Amino acid sequence: MSSTWSPSEREQERRRIRRRQRARSVLVATVVTLGVFVGLGVGITGSPGWPSVQELFFNGFHARESFDAVLEGFWINVRLFLICQPVILVLALAVALARTARSAWLVPVRLLAALYTDVFRGIPTILLVVLLAFGMPALRLEGIPTSALFWAGVALVLSYGAYVAEVFRSGIDSIHPSQIASAEALALSRAQTMRHVVVPQAVRRVVPPLLNDFVSLQKDTALVAAAGIFDAVFAARDYGNFNFNYTPLVVVAGFFVVMTVPLARFTDWLQRRYAERERAGAR
Repeated sequence: MSSTWSPSEREQERRRIRRRQRARSVLVATVVTLGVFVGLGVGITGSPGWPSVQELFFNGFHARESFDAVLEGFWINVRLFLICQPVILVLALAVALARTARSAWLVPVRLLAALYTDVFRGIPTILLVVLLAFGMPALRLEGIPTSALFWAGVALVLSYGAYVAEVFRSGIDSIHPSQIASAEALALSRAQTMRHVVVPQAVRRVVPPLLNDFVSLQKDTALVAAAGIFDAVFAARDYGNFNFNYTPLVVVAGFFVVMTVPLARFTDWLQRRYAERERAGAR
């Protein structure tokens, strides 16, 4: 004999209460959010200097006039990011592996890797861009590129490579020693252990912080404007210098927001997913 289960009156009452609580929470959150944004809007637009700010930073005519030049320069930022990102990953992983090496023969390599991360994490990225973009072409060395864009990209790679190397190293150090001991019990060499056991697990663990670093890299491609490279920021400043209007800078900001926000939201989603997996594995 089979019977169809149905919730009791008390359970149905609990569900009704929970639905009312959720609806009330959504309503309160919506009203508070709208109130805050409306208050900010009224406060800003009602300020005495708003007409001047609107004309100087939010002028529709100058936004349309500068849009094409800013877009053309923005593609330089996008290409620079797409080229630098994989190079940074390779360099950073190599440096992290060098810093975690245990062989006595690799002590000089380990010291050089530590010196690299200390030096290039200490130099501001914008200063490194200017030094390399102007300094390297001035040396006039044969076979060395003289493009300021090339050396600005090298500066970004060197700077972010140092940061990402430490992210990789933290992931490698987080692997439990029992994993390495198990690999050694299977007669795997140190190199095989790192390649097949340690590095794959470490990379999976550090994916969220890596994505955060690349969100920053997307924005910091704008630093190449300091070296006179005609990217989006330089194009906006060039237009503003001739027309005495800063609206193109707001247009550039919009371009970077459109590019970085999707990756930032993906990073947040990935972090929540990793946290849920860890909680599920701990049960």
